[in-house]
Amino acid sequence: MTLNQLYLALLVGGLVLLASIVGTRVASRVGFPSLLFFLLVGVVLGEDGIGLNFDNVELARNVCTAALAVILVEGGLTTRFSDIRKVLAPAGSMATVGVVVSTAVTAVGAHLLLQMDWQLALLLGAIVSSTDAAAVFSVLRVLPLPKRLAGLLEAESGFNDAPAVILVLTFSVVPFVFEPEGAVTDLLYELLAGAVLGLGIGFAGAVALRRIALPASGLYPIATFGLGMVAFAASGSAHASGFIAAYLSAVVLANSGLPHRSTTRSFAEGLGWLAQIGLFVLLGLLVDPSELTADVVPAIVVGLVLLLVARPASVLVSLIGFGISFREQLFLSWAGLRGAVPIVLATFPIVAGVSGSTRLLNIVFVLVVIFTLVQAPSLRFVAHALGLVNRESTREIQVEAAPLDVLDAELLTMKVRPMSRLHNVTILELRLPDPAVITLIIRNGHTFVPLPDTRLAIGDELLIVTTTKMRAAAEARLRAVSRRGKLAYWFDEYGDPD
Repeated sequence: MTLNQLYLALLVGGLVLLASIVGTRVASRVGFPSLLFFLLVGVVLGEDGIGLNFDNVELARNVCTAALAVILVEGGLTTRFSDIRKVLAPAGSMATVGVVVSTAVTAVGAHLLLQMDWQLALLLGAIVSSTDAAAVFSVLRVLPLPKRLAGLLEAESGFNDAPAVILVLTFSVVPFVFEPEGAVTDLLYELLAGAVLGLGIGFAGAVALRRIALPASGLYPIATFGLGMVAFAASGSAHASGFIAAYLSAVVLANSGLPHRSTTRSFAEGLGWLAQIGLFVLLGLLVDPSELTADVVPAIVVGLVLLLVARPASVLVSLIGFGISFREQLFLSWAGLRGAVPIVLATFPIVAGVSGSTRLLNIVFVLVVIFTLVQAPSLRFVAHALGLVNRESTREIQVEAAPLDVLDAELLTMKVRPMSRLHNVTILELRLPDPAVITLIIRNGHTFVPLPDTRLAIGDELLIVTTTKMRAAAEARLRAVSRRGKLAYWFDEYGDPD
């Protein structure tokens, strides 16, 4: 590749990335995952659009598998254990028993209604049995659902990729020979070994990061995320489930009280979005729209079987004895969103050389697009209709989740360093420009709201909220007082940057 070709590739990649980011805002207003927009970008760039030729299925599988690992690590790092602690058992049941039931019911429907042979039918059932973590995280976290229900859906989407991958690999053997005993043994080993490795690496990493003082705060998010990827790769090397290891290790790390948690969360969300964009655009490139028309009807048939029969049956069977109400089960059945995971899994049998598996990719692609358009925008309506959301909780979540940029505000943080003249200055004497205000002070591990006569002290961490317009003035005043004390202006000290 020449230097000019490199520049051109980076330019196109940057424009695609920016277009995808803009598309997320449009998608969020409509109420469905932005994956559809990302897929559309890939399709537009492909052979039937601008003309970019990409048909390397094996490369797509490998890159997308790595991207799924990144998304699962991000999901684990942004999951509060308190939200999923009480639903681990039912989520585990939905991710194992539910996946098996969904696979079996969908496979029977595909075999009877589409006349598929049993290997392709079982593959199709396994491919679409897993809910998509990216779709669930992006949609459900903006819905004011009860924590128990939202936690159940998130935990299920984090756990069920592993069983689905194992089933797909089991059914991708050529020639096809299905041995139930061996399949069950492999499933148990991969899940248990992956869970043990993920939890072990997560706990060991948390202990290490608490005891090691890294030279820069920006290294903590990188180290934390790196541990999640190590868990994924180590489990895969041991022929265990890398997906469940990645998710569990990230959950452990996120809930171990590590330093710079908010920075780590933001870093993980950024990488998660980057992985989603790259994954969906690549999958869009892989599919040729001109070849999809023949599989629209089969995709709708399989999707209806999945949505109206297989998913409800899997929810009903896997949640027996867990005290989940019928209304919640109805919502869980409707909220089984599919996204990148089924499309990525559809590449596995193609790489394995299963006869007729290319058609599965087209069916799954159409199914994901159509049923995401149907299910995702209707989730809020379904939740309201089932009485799972009330107006009070909706208002509470909206206020709590209001981003600072919408309010034209910014959150600043600073620490009172040794030798700083801020020491012993009161909030009133600090005289920050209006409307800047110190909202919280963290002192010796304790957090409190300061009063006008509260005196600052060495080691205090200050959280300051101001408008974007007044940020520079607030920073200048803080620098001035830090250098010359509360009478800084008398000494012609106005806090100019060094």
